[in-house]
Amino acid sequence: MTDKIGGFSAAEPVAPIKGSNSNAVVTDKQGEAGETNSSAALPVDQVTLTSSARSLQKIEEVIAQTPVVNSSKVAAVKQAISSGTYQVDSSRVADKLLQFESGLK
Repeated sequence: MTDKIGGFSAAEPVAPIKGSNSNAVVTDKQGEAGETNSSAALPVDQVTLTSSARSLQKIEEVIAQTPVVNSSKVAAVKQAISSGTYQVDSSRVADKLLQFESGLK
């Protein structure tokens, strides 16, 4: 999930920055037509993402685009069931159930 950080709308009130000792206020950095606000030179906060954060953001985007279901595997299992060749290994199923059950305790 990515969120863009933007200015506030003109309808929102100007508020002091929390946690700062200065009397700086949050203001709109650009006017309606994209002009810079030259009425006062306020300190500008800046955020820099590390390379790790950028990598995590790219990974998150790839995961978001990856389908939840592996359609080719589902199609293969459906085909095996319909042709009667699908075999259930009851011993393996029982072992997995016991492993799951022991993990709940």
